[in-house]
Amino acid sequence: MHLRESTLMAVYAVTGSASGMGAAVVERLLAAGDRVVTVDVAGADVVADLSTPQGRRDATEKVLAACGGRLDGAVLAAGLGPAPGRDRPALITQVNYLGVVELLEGWREALAATGNAKVVVFSSNSTTTMPLIPARAVAALLEGDAERALKAYRIFGKQAPAMAYGASKVAVTRWVRRRAVEPEWVQAGIRLNAIAPGAVLTPLLEKQLATPGEAKAIRSFPVPAGGYGDPGLVADWVIHMLGPAADFMVGSVVVVDGGTDAWFRADDWPRPVPGRRLRGYLRRMREFRKVRA
Repeated sequence: MHLRESTLMAVYAVTGSASGMGAAVVERLLAAGDRVVTVDVAGADVVADLSTPQGRRDATEKVLAACGGRLDGAVLAAGLGPAPGRDRPALITQVNYLGVVELLEGWREALAATGNAKVVVFSSNSTTTMPLIPARAVAALLEGDAERALKAYRIFGKQAPAMAYGASKVAVTRWVRRRAVEPEWVQAGIRLNAIAPGAVLTPLLEKQLATPGEAKAIRSFPVPAGGYGDPGLVADWVIHMLGPAADFMVGSVVVVDGGTDAWFRADDWPRPVPGRRLRGYLRRMREFRKVRA
């Protein structure tokens, strides 16, 4: 069954397509009869290293060439985990944040060309369950200052990669929610949303479980449903978010984590708008009226 009601073949770009959840998404899209332009460091239609500026430019341009300047949707699943290493925070920042933002900005016109495109960005439940993520690093990323973000991780020593991972996912999720409601995205028919998986048994998690220190921390983390998620189940959610059911879905974050977020943060959301936010709330109301005028 095709994702679109049209008989035309839909064309999607998927990063992180060679393994894990990205590969599961590709499998389902192809099974539905759609065309997929895959992007990864190896084993893909577009081979590109998203940890470098040139790699991101290559990925952007080669996908546009492959799709003829029209994309029905995109899935940004490429990402690096918080493995040890001095250079890891920089790599995480480049792939997890810039590897999403720069590609989507470069593909925006191709997505707008179809008038009804869906985009799913891979976030993480670390955005709500990981403590001490430095807010200044998140702010720096959103302001386009990756170097300032890297400086914020240094005080964490060996935990710097974990902090870089958490900050990159918070920043990219906020980027999604901010851009999702901007006229050049939403009024162009682009539905921009995020999915936030928890512990899913991907090659990335398997590698972490093979590292004693990381494995202990992962196994001790609460997952009320028990065990680890399956990449295919997350991919099924992504497919749903690429389909007609997502026409009215804008800037949403779908958490698929076996209950971890609910365990830690059950009373944190939904939360009423506090009085101290009323002025800003009313300002946003006025801004919306101006946009629609």
